[in-house]
Amino acid sequence: MATLLYRLGRGALRRRRLVVALWLVVLVVAGLAAATLRGPTASNFTMPGTESQRALDLLAQQFPAASGATGTIAVKAPGDGQLASPQGQAVVQEIVQQASTLPGVVGAVDPFQVGAVSPNGRYALVQVQFATGADEVTDEQKTAYEQVGAAAEAQGWQVAPGGEVLGGEPEIGSTEALGVLVAAIVLIITFGSLVAAGMTMLNALIGVGVGMAGLFALSSVVQLTSTAPILALMLGLAVGIDYSLFITSRHRQNLLDGLSPEEAVGRAVGTAGSAVVFAGATVVIALAGLAVVDIPFLTVMGLAAAGTVTVAVLVAITLQPALLGFAGRRVLPRRLRSVTADSIPADDTDADRPATATARSEDRSGFGFRWARLVTRFRVPVILVGLLGLGVLALPTPDMRLALPDASTAAAGSPARVSNDLTTEGFGAGFTGRLAVVVAGDTPQATSAAVPQVTALLQRTDNVLAVAPAQLSPDGRTALLGVVPKTGPTDEATETLVHDIRASVGGIRDADVLLTGVTAIGIDVSEKLSDALPVYLLLVVGLSVLLLMLVFRSLLVPVKAALGFLLTVAATFGITVAVFQQGHLADLVGLDTPGPLISFLPILLIGILFGLAMDYEVFLVSRMREDFVNGESARQATISGMGHGARVVTAAALIMISVFGGFAFLEDPVIKSMGFALAVGVAIDAFVVRMTIVPAIMSLLGDRAWWLPRWLNRALPNVDIEGEGLRAKLTDRTPAGV
Repeated sequence: MATLLYRLGRGALRRRRLVVALWLVVLVVAGLAAATLRGPTASNFTMPGTESQRALDLLAQQFPAASGATGTIAVKAPGDGQLASPQGQAVVQEIVQQASTLPGVVGAVDPFQVGAVSPNGRYALVQVQFATGADEVTDEQKTAYEQVGAAAEAQGWQVAPGGEVLGGEPEIGSTEALGVLVAAIVLIITFGSLVAAGMTMLNALIGVGVGMAGLFALSSVVQLTSTAPILALMLGLAVGIDYSLFITSRHRQNLLDGLSPEEAVGRAVGTAGSAVVFAGATVVIALAGLAVVDIPFLTVMGLAAAGTVTVAVLVAITLQPALLGFAGRRVLPRRLRSVTADSIPADDTDADRPATATARSEDRSGFGFRWARLVTRFRVPVILVGLLGLGVLALPTPDMRLALPDASTAAAGSPARVSNDLTTEGFGAGFTGRLAVVVAGDTPQATSAAVPQVTALLQRTDNVLAVAPAQLSPDGRTALLGVVPKTGPTDEATETLVHDIRASVGGIRDADVLLTGVTAIGIDVSEKLSDALPVYLLLVVGLSVLLLMLVFRSLLVPVKAALGFLLTVAATFGITVAVFQQGHLADLVGLDTPGPLISFLPILLIGILFGLAMDYEVFLVSRMREDFVNGESARQATISGMGHGARVVTAAALIMISVFGGFAFLEDPVIKSMGFALAVGVAIDAFVVRMTIVPAIMSLLGDRAWWLPRWLNRALPNVDIEGEGLRAKLTDRTPAGV
């Protein structure tokens, strides 16, 4: 692979104008396709095969009027008892009438007719039924819905439309741009050259543009959840900058070693580019592996992010060499350009030259070398302190609770949050997470006979506050009953209630009784994801051991890497639970209401961190193996690998932390938790696990770290990530034949 990429890098530099032109054409075409073919994103999470989803499908077939999105308008009078007055009733009637005539609305329910009035006569709830699902409600319809009750508010009343219909797509704002700005500053400091930093950033942005445009172009035929494009953007930016950084760093080192720009690019793509391809492949495999969970929206999220990562890899190994060809030696700081300029003509970008005669003694006084010596000297205390520290951070992990987001954790001041808080204030948290029981019989008589039985069972179930009268479909074969829990939608008691209801109505004969509703769907999704988590974790860990065994020709190094990954995951989960669920230091990320973690966060975090962890492992340990194979002692090889890789890995980690951290300050709690967890996970894995615990363990293992049974060594294919075969060919070849 290294030889193939070496030729690709040189070819891209030689035909740099053509390569840049082709990528710009791809960007323009993808942009036009996205503008003309972009489809809507979905804010709901469906789960085929679950009881709650079967109930929704049944309603869509037999009771279409009740299968659309619902809204709840919370009304609060200026004082207690005012709803009972003629003036108060007139205000509420006007709100009901206004809501029922909105475009896309089937009807609105008078709260006085169904008893949706608080005991103190100050609060009322108006139920609004839309004809279509929440994702099909237009922006114009949402705007009209949010404006209901404006006249009442002018009279001192509070009117807060809410419900699932107000779900929307998260907006990208200035905080993400701030993360990119920090990444640019890190690049400038790392390279000491505006040209190198700007070129790396430009390369990554073009890759992100192509990837995101292609994703939106496909959204007309593939339904994307609202979080899928955000995840793709987040990952595309982070890995795009990092992969370009790795190749540019190796190219600069090759220039300083006296190679011509073309040869420097070829070797950079052949060596660092091989690691980029491997690292990108691990991320893509892990994200595509989410399909094994068999959850459609999660599969789409994984494939969308995998697509942007694939584009980032392709851009890094083709467009980046072309851009480096335009820059020449300007990618080096001014003070270092003369190091190679004396021996190579400034305009000789096509010169084929081996490493030159400007052999310079290697400076091993940098921080990376000093840190490696310190870690290997005190390796046992370092390992113990590292393990103990990560263990302490992981302590909150067993308390982790998963749920789909509800309005109680929406951004403070948003319409959905205001309505939720007003409903909770007047009626209790249970009214914000009502359940729906569908009773379907073969005949109207069977349904009518089953409804009283179901109602009685529901009323006797613990934690049920109220059961609404049944609504019958036009043919009388399907009935819909509303159930109000005493607790909120993400409360553990509500989860228990869902199971209790399903157990109690399971014995009803002559009719199917199914429990659904947004709350029940969220519980079903969370439980299926929790069940799939151990299987996916085992798959990822097994994959990491196999891939690293191919790369490093070792048994202990892959096992060590996998255990380090598990430490990263556990500590990241612990910190995220402490902040987002338990509320510790929540103000630092702008979180006003702690709550359960979004149900797909753990499994998504495992997939992404796996790829990034293997990224850092390869860039650090591959140099250790290279030096060990070339005759250095195991300890010295560890120090050398850390010394050469620490600066680049540090910059790469800081860039990823900056990009992910920018998303942690969005108002949307789902994106906020994803950005925070990824930023924390990268920080822990890069600085604690890979750059501290790993070199300590490597020096402790010594020569045993590189042991591999002979039969297994013969059976495993040689992927040559370090480019040993390429270097051997270049060493044996004369300059004229390069």
